[in-house]
Amino acid sequence: MSQKIRIKLKSYDHNLVDKSAEKIVKTVKNTGAVVNGPIPLPTQKKIFTVLRSPHVNKKSREQFQLSAFKRILDIYSSSSKTIDALMKLELPSGVEVEIKV
Repeated sequence: MSQKIRIKLKSYDHNLVDKSAEKIVKTVKNTGAVVNGPIPLPTQKKIFTVLRSPHVNKKSREQFQLSAFKRILDIYSSSSKTIDALMKLELPSGVEVEIKV
């Protein structure tokens, strides 16, 4: 086959993303393919500002932050064995995986 496979991981918990990337790298290296990554992408931060009280105290506010962590893995010189190993891999819930061939 010898084609490039790009895997994007996204999660709101950085520990889950790192553990998933580690699992993928181990399984791909066991099949004999070459892995480039995991490459961390910039963290997306969404900040929400909410009034603490709905009727009074306009100056009293509370802020919440939602961070999305991303990683990219590139796999080169892959075989059918590599693709089968990736399909059988169990990743934790809460991690969004996008695979491009």
